[in-house]
Amino acid sequence: MKIALLGPIAWRTPPRAYGPWEQVVSLLSEGLTARGIDVTVFASLDSQTSARLDGVIPHPYAETPNVDGRIWESLHVAHCLAQSGKFDLVHNNVDWLPLAFAESWQAPLLTTVHGFSGPRILPAYQHAADHGAQFVSISDSDRAEGLPYLATIHHGIETHRFPLVTAPEDYLLAFGRIHPDKGTAEAIDIAQQSSRRLIICGPVHDAHYFDTKVQPRVDGKSVCYLGNVGPTERSRLLGGASALLHPISFAEPFGLSVVEAMMCGTPVIAYPLGSMPELITSGVDGYLVPDLDAAVRAVALLDRLDRRRISESARARFSADRMVEEYLAVYSAMLEMPVAANAPRQLSREAW
Repeated sequence: MKIALLGPIAWRTPPRAYGPWEQVVSLLSEGLTARGIDVTVFASLDSQTSARLDGVIPHPYAETPNVDGRIWESLHVAHCLAQSGKFDLVHNNVDWLPLAFAESWQAPLLTTVHGFSGPRILPAYQHAADHGAQFVSISDSDRAEGLPYLATIHHGIETHRFPLVTAPEDYLLAFGRIHPDKGTAEAIDIAQQSSRRLIICGPVHDAHYFDTKVQPRVDGKSVCYLGNVGPTERSRLLGGASALLHPISFAEPFGLSVVEAMMCGTPVIAYPLGSMPELITSGVDGYLVPDLDAAVRAVALLDRLDRRRISESARARFSADRMVEEYLAVYSAMLEMPVAANAPRQLSREAW
């Protein structure tokens, strides 16, 4: 089996700090390679992988000044398309652009939908489906009606990187991009109304929001902002927190920081939007709450939760090994049982 993993190029694979799509591509490529699969990763040329590395851009466009990401993504996809006949299957992790050329790929095309940015993006997916492309969703909540999904595969993470912490420190954590969608300012409200210290980590994705709603409230004591932290600090901060605050305002298709926190035994207090009810069992892994007042009340109930149980459940459900095995099942199904356009075959987890 020769697989092309078409990865994003906004950040390095694996990312130095932020880069959830790049992180998933990295874990998948390493897991497949360890199982003897012939893998070529299409990513930025400074990426690190045990598989073959191919690409056109020397460094990620999000880390390179004066580089137009739209141009380089187009060149990146075109480069992989030109070589697609060398592979048994192309696994796209770059969103909609490869789908615009669905009829031109010389190998079966599988796309992991890492999240829909809005309904206007759907024509590209529908066009690809008409030409035999297949899809994997990352949560049941993030599915568009009519697309030929072969499976839902939740993201996995490396369990050894997120050890259990049974004696956390007395701070709450907000971890992710700084944006209204993620509710960073609301996390500050929750922490302050709970009389708890808050640590914020993540890249600024909305400068105006950060400058007006977040930065003025950062005092370095009760509210600390540490920027975009790397993997070592990520694990330490997630494990040391009393809870991860996740007051999102959008239907988040998945939440890597949510799963990483739970693997450390850290409970999550989240609004029940998008994939959150799939990831979090309220009263066990944390609390799903409807609003800010309920979140404040949930902070007072954290001592009722068993951090060891939270960690054990997350390790069973969200390991990288589980993710790799599920993708292998999808690859095998696509290659052994071709699916005609407009006639999707649904695979159940139980059948695997």
